[in-house]
Amino acid sequence: MDMKHYTQRLSHFLPIMKTLTLALVVCVVISLANAHCFFRQIDPDATHCQDELDGSWHAVGSSWISNCMNCTCFSCCSTYAIPWIFPEDDCESVFDNSTCEYIVRRKDNPSVLCPITAAVGK
Repeated sequence: MDMKHYTQRLSHFLPIMKTLTLALVVCVVISLANAHCFFRQIDPDATHCQDELDGSWHAVGSSWISNCMNCTCFSCCSTYAIPWIFPEDDCESVFDNSTCEYIVRRKDNPSVLCPITAAVGK
């Protein structure tokens, strides 16, 4: 294959490669945005770490739940999903700390739950 033919074939695939690269970046960003997480660094020689939320100590490699967050010594991520699409005119989203979840209920009758079409997180 001569260089001119190779260059023409490569230029044909360049827009496809750019599109695939953009799609990959969007997927990564969306997946990172779906959960509320924070990360931290610990000393490489540490055997324990302190939970920044409640002050308790935990062994490196363990996991625990603290203030509705799944935690390890390296990160904490939310245990709940955040309602994204629901009938906002008639309904409201309220966080229940005892169950670590959002409840979407009617504004005029809080005992009636509303449908959630989409949520992010968890």
